[in-house]
Amino acid sequence: MPDSKRFLHPDALARISRLDLRAKQIVEGFLSGAHRSPFFGHSVEFLQHREYVPGDDLRHVDWQVWARQDRLVVKQFEEETNLRCYLLVDSSRSMEYAGGGISKFEYASTLAASLAWLVLQQHDAVGCLTFDDDIREVIPASAAAGHLPTIADRLSRTTRREASRWDTIFARVAEVFPRRGVMLVLSDFLGDDRQIVKGLRTLAERGHEIAALQVLDDDELDFNLEGPTRFEDLEAEGFLACNPRALRDSYLAAVQEYLDRFRHGVAAAGMQYKLARTSRNFGAVLAEFLTEWQARIRR
Repeated sequence: MPDSKRFLHPDALARISRLDLRAKQIVEGFLSGAHRSPFFGHSVEFLQHREYVPGDDLRHVDWQVWARQDRLVVKQFEEETNLRCYLLVDSSRSMEYAGGGISKFEYASTLAASLAWLVLQQHDAVGCLTFDDDIREVIPASAAAGHLPTIADRLSRTTRREASRWDTIFARVAEVFPRRGVMLVLSDFLGDDRQIVKGLRTLAERGHEIAALQVLDDDELDFNLEGPTRFEDLEAEGFLACNPRALRDSYLAAVQEYLDRFRHGVAAAGMQYKLARTSRNFGAVLAEFLTEWQARIRR
C-alpha cells in the first residue's frame, strides 16, 4: 500500500462522510463557502448600515433609507467564507508507544488524515502541523483536491524526536497559523496539565476554535500488565523495574486524577475534549467526536 494511503482507513471515512465540521466561532478564509467571516464583502447576508462617505460605490447606497430619512447610508454585508481547519499532531517520542500493535502517533495520524478528508469533502481548507519540542512539519491550509495525499505522505514520513515543550509550542503554532479557524490538537497530552491548558488557551485567545483529542494506549489507561516488567522512559534517560500488580491501584488512581483534571481544565476554557483509545475503531471515535462537536455548537 502506498504511503499516501497508509492513514486513510475506508471504515473511518465511511462513518464520518455525512457529518459536518462547522466552526462555532467566526472564522476567516479566502473562498466563498458556508462559514462566517469577520471581513465585510458583497455576499448575500446583510449586516448593518454605515454613513455614506464620498467615494463609496453608489450601488451600495440604501435608497429606501434615503427616501424615508433623507440621509445617505451604505449597506454592509457579512462575507461568507470557507472554514480553515488546522490539524496539530504531536510527534514527540512518547507517541511511539504501541502496546496494542499500533502506535499512538499512527493512530493520531489516521484520525488526522480522516478529518482532512472530511474537511476537503466540504470544500474547506485544511492544514497540518507536527510538533515535539519545536514545530517539525508545516503543511499550509489548502482546499485543493490533491491536498490530502500531501498531508498523508508528510505524516507517514514524520519521525518522533524530542519531548513536547508545552510551555512554548502553542505560542509558535499561533505564529504559523495566524488566521482564525478550527484547531484540532491530537496528542497524548502527557505532561503538566496546567501548562498544556494554558498553551491551548493561547490559541483560543487568538480566536481559534479548539478541540483536544487525547490519544492513549490501553496499557496507559488500564495497566493490565503481568509479571516483572521494565519500564523505560521514551523521552528521558532512565527506567523502572517492578511488578506492575503492586503499583496498579495507585497508578490507576493517579492517571484518573490527571485525566479528570485535564478534561475539566479544557472544558473550563471553553474547548472540546475527546479521549481516544488506540484499541478503538477509528470510525467510531471520529463519529462520536463530530457528533459531540455538532451538539456543542448547537448549545
